Amino acid sequence: MAKKLLGIDLGGTTIKFGILTAEGEVQEKWAIETNILDEGKQIVPDIIASIKHRLELYALTKDDFIGIGMGSPGAVDRDAKTVTGAFNLNWAKTQEVGSLIEAETGIPFAIDNDANVAALGERWVGAGANNPDVVFVTLGTGVGGGVIADGNLIHGVAGAGGEIGHIIVEPVDGFACTCGSHGCLETVASATGVVRLARHMAEQYEGNSEIKAAIDDGQDVSSKDIFTAAAAGDCFADSVVEKVGFYLGLATANISNILNPDSIVIGGGVSAAGEFLRSRIEKYFVTFTFPQVRQSTKIKMAELGNDAGIIGAASLASQFQA
Repeated sequence: MAKKLLGIDLGGTTIKFGILTAEGEVQEKWAIETNILDEGKQIVPDIIASIKHRLELYALTKDDFIGIGMGSPGAVDRDAKTVTGAFNLNWAKTQEVGSLIEAETGIPFAIDNDANVAALGERWVGAGANNPDVVFVTLGTGVGGGVIADGNLIHGVAGAGGEIGHIIVEPVDGFACTCGSHGCLETVASATGVVRLARHMAEQYEGNSEIKAAIDDGQDVSSKDIFTAAAAGDCFADSVVEKVGFYLGLATANISNILNPDSIVIGGGVSAAGEFLRSRIEKYFVTFTFPQVRQSTKIKMAELGNDAGIIGAASLASQFQA
């Protein structure tokens, strides 16, 4: 029987699991809640228990698997298979992950950062179409990403390669970023960044706008509200989306002028805006790119949605194929 891959996408609220074919087709998937209490001590035991339960349920043994791959937040040591500083999991200290899962399941285990892993998923069976040169940008609570060059994930000397959210796009009057810098892409293109940008732009805007009125009134406004209003013709909301498109176009152009990938794939919650956002990014991307890059690198929207993490994690495990 053809051997399978097991992918795990570890998040702050849920842990997603998937059993996949060696070609990247999801056969089974399930999820459990992430128990972050007591410094996240239950997380790894919960993962092990869930894997064992499912293997029993599907009448599978360790011999049916090539390997297990996992994407995790925080600083990942790929060789030691540990995670440090994943604060949304309450993992401030270094956590043993791989050694425990391998010991309990008997299946080889590989781990990488969650944004890198999502990049691998989109590159493998998503919008990246298995091209060896793909950059993935994820627009969620923050802005993350992964760079795949010549078929390899770029990690850098300290594992901080591909920190796309910290490209400076506003060097003079930029917003303060959690990283300690100012004007990072994350401060204007994440879900919270779009709202921050809208609040800032509302101060100068004179015309009529329901979104501006809601902001001035102190109401809660989400990035989704802003994109929905822009698509419906709200001129102020549209000017915010245009500015977000400018920042993303500038950042993706800079990345592409260095790497000239086949495609830059945009994913994450904010990317639900789809073509409405993609076309704006492309407009500024074209303005800022070198001619050969402009003609060869494409801006695409992600295709795998929430499955990018488990698919990319499973692809990590394919390294154990004989």
